[in-house]
Amino acid sequence: MGKFGKWVAGGLGWAIFGPIGGILGFALGSLLDTQEFKATTTYSATTTGSFAMSLLVLVAAVMKADGKVLRSELDYVKKYFIQTFGEDSAAEALKMLRDILNQNIPLQAVSVQIKQNLDYASRLQLLHFLMGVSNADGHIAPAELNTIAIIASYMGVSTKDFESIKSMFVEDTDSAYKILEIEKSASVDEIKKAYRKMAVKYHPDKVSHLGEDFQNAAKGKFQKVNQAYEKIKKERNII
Repeated sequence: MGKFGKWVAGGLGWAIFGPIGGILGFALGSLLDTQEFKATTTYSATTTGSFAMSLLVLVAAVMKADGKVLRSELDYVKKYFIQTFGEDSAAEALKMLRDILNQNIPLQAVSVQIKQNLDYASRLQLLHFLMGVSNADGHIAPAELNTIAIIASYMGVSTKDFESIKSMFVEDTDSAYKILEIEKSASVDEIKKAYRKMAVKYHPDKVSHLGEDFQNAAKGKFQKVNQAYEKIKKERNII
């Protein structure tokens, strides 16, 4: 069993209940031996397994956004998961994802359950993952972007934070400023203050409780903040 299976077998926490639990009840049978699952799963705290299962359910919802799931999309997701979690974990995740894709996903109920059980930093990381998966082919389809925006709203993510993360993947002339959540007319002091604030908000340590793999994956957001700041500094000749 690879990392993904161990995360799930090690404890699903709150994700075993509510709408997410209903979806997973069908999908888990394709990955885990029933006896092992019952022997090792806990049902209270937020765990790496809870986060991983939330991610899979939301990925499925985004992939179904345009009414069809293409083989190419599954290949893109597999590639993204391999880069993020490794070959074995990607294979396990894709096996579960195919089962979840065959089910109806109550998007609002699932997102609200996540909002009630995951801290804000972890919800931001979920959004970053969803954007990354959607952008795996270098383009985010409008239907998928709209679904991610709806998920963000249901999860209680602010509009500014959603736009910040979106701008890490959908570039325009103001992307660097949007990532730092400031206007292009911001003063030097406002730019520096915004950078410090966003560097704290998106620091990988904010999701250290999710485990080393997800913490390492969170470095992508942090790097984008630094890149945005460096770009603005160069444009504005800020020392």
